Parts: sequence; C-alpha cells; structure tokens
Amino acid sequence: MTRETVLNAEHRASGAKMVDFGGWDMPLHYGSQIEEHHSVRRDAGMFDVSHMCAVDLAGADCRAFLRRLIANNTDKLQVPGKALYSAMLDESGGVVDDLIVYFLDDTHFRIVINAGTADKDLAWIEARRAEWNLAVAIEARRELAMIAVQGPNARAKALAALPELAAADVLKPFFAAAIGDVFIARTGYTGEDGFEIALPAARAASVWQALAAAGVAPCGLGARDTLRLEAGMNLYGQDMDESVSPLDAGLAWTVDLVSPRDFVGKTALLAHGQQKQFLGLLLEDRGVLRAHQHVYCDQGEGEITSGSFSPTLQRSIALARLPLGVAVGDHVEVDIRGKRLAARVVKPVFVRHGKPLI
Repeated sequence: MTRETVLNAEHRASGAKMVDFGGWDMPLHYGSQIEEHHSVRRDAGMFDVSHMCAVDLAGADCRAFLRRLIANNTDKLQVPGKALYSAMLDESGGVVDDLIVYFLDDTHFRIVINAGTADKDLAWIEARRAEWNLAVAIEARRELAMIAVQGPNARAKALAALPELAAADVLKPFFAAAIGDVFIARTGYTGEDGFEIALPAARAASVWQALAAAGVAPCGLGARDTLRLEAGMNLYGQDMDESVSPLDAGLAWTVDLVSPRDFVGKTALLAHGQQKQFLGLLLEDRGVLRAHQHVYCDQGEGEITSGSFSPTLQRSIALARLPLGVAVGDHVEVDIRGKRLAARVVKPVFVRHGKPLI
C-alpha cells in the first residue's frame, strides 16, 4: 500500500500532481516544475521530506557504534549540533545508504536516512547493533514530519513564518539545534542555503501554511531532482547502491581510510580501490542527457547515472561514471537514441548558491 505523509492533504489542496515515489504518494510538481526550480534558485521554496526517516541513537556506546557502522569518521563530531555526511556500506564495500549524522552529545546522535531504504536501513542498523553487542538504543522517529526550506531568501522567510526559530539563524552551515519541539538543521539538498525542519506531525500543516503565507513556494520532486543534479548531489538508487563503491560514486571525500578505525566495508575498499571516476557532463549538441545512456571516451566506455535539462544553465547536464584517466575538459560522445552526440567533461557541481560554476 502506498504511504502518505501528514502533508498529503495540503499537496492535493494545492493541486499537486501526485506520483508514487519509493512507496510514498508524493507531489511531483504544483503546476510548473521549472517555476519551482527557479523559486529555489532565486527566492525560496519548500519541500515535504517527511517520507525520510529520522533515527535517534542513545546509549553509552553510540560513538563506538557509529565508528564501525559508517564510512566517515564520527570522531570529527566534537561540537554539539555538528552534522556529518557519510554512507553505510556492506561487507563488499557497496552503499547500503547515504545519510547525515547529527551529534547531540556523546550518548545521543541522530541520523536521517532515505525514504525508499528506511526499512532496509533500520534492519541493517539493528543487526549490526546485535552483532557487536553494544549499548545503543535505536528509535525510528516516524512521528516527526520534515520540511526543507531552501533558497537565498529561505532563512529570512522561514523566520518570518516561525519566529521561534530565531535562535537557529546563528547556526553555521551543517549544524543543527533543538528548539522546543523543533529540530532545525542548516542543511539541504539543492545547493542553496536554508533549513531542514523536523517537527511533530501535528504541527506540520500549520507550519507549511505559515511558510506559504510568508512567500515560500511549495515545490515537488521534479524541481528537487533538477536542483540536486545542478548541485552535483547523488541520488540513492540512481548514482549509487549496494553494487557501487563510494569511491566510484564520487564519495571518496566521505570515506575515512586513513585512521586505524575499522568499519564495515573498509577491507573491501582497500582491496579493490577506485575503479571508475564520477564526473559531470555538459551536452554540446542538441538533446537531453538521461540515466543509463552510454558514454564513449578515449579510455573506454562509461555510463550516465543521472541526467536532465538544467533550468538554471539552459543546457543538458549529467552525472556519469567514467573510466579512470578521463579528465575535466575532455570531449566525449553520448549515445542518445542511436546517435553519438558531443559532450564535455566538467566538475560535477554545475550550480551553487545560484551561480553557474562551469
């Protein structure tokens, strides 16, 4: 059965086109995906991300547990509220899921996992806790709703709608704080500034309405995907999964192979190393880049993992897994409906804070 977030009625009342997304009934757009995209790049937009799952970890062994569970090193988290992006790997080095870890104190952490993988992730986390016999309580906070407010004016408009969040305006990027019954993080998935707000489900509709009244545009999955693609951010299930090493998914910066700390998948990563590069493509001919299109390089073949038309750049862009040796600036060909079209290799961040970077 398809699940609904607590904001489902708000989406339908606003005329959203609803689609099945990982088993959730979610808004694709509210009339114009392009306008929603531009709202986030130029002003402020909001997304219902209540389908994602916050998981609280508590207990004396929290830090020891996370040291072994994820590929990044949570010893970096020393200041309360600091967040860290990483991935959970399986024994073969494949990505079980990517996630954000929030440090509250040495006995309390919060992680946020993806919607489509939440049940699998929770089973994996609980199995590791039992295997290692560590003192950690795991609580999925499914009673919480989550709203992401993103864009150059997102923080100002969020504060206008929710004056109680004034204390959060001093948060540095990639930090979070609990303010009453609201957990607010200065994080996001669009390449713009803003907040991700977790709050009791009973308050979600009123907060959504207050944000809309403050001029924050409701945005759907379509705009969220083109925004994250422009920002060079991975999507689980497209750019990575259990069959892909984080080293081949452009996530080497989230993997700590230097410290003596062991973690699930480390042995496999050290044994196999990096096999592919994760780079961006800019189409130079007319057409649209899409996932699974083949890329022909002097060094061999690659494949697009995510591709679309960029509303900001007015060009077709993609993320691709390419052979080692391919360099930024190289020219390659992409098979689009049987024709090989020219593309240029670029750094996989196309737009950040509203500014083109290519």
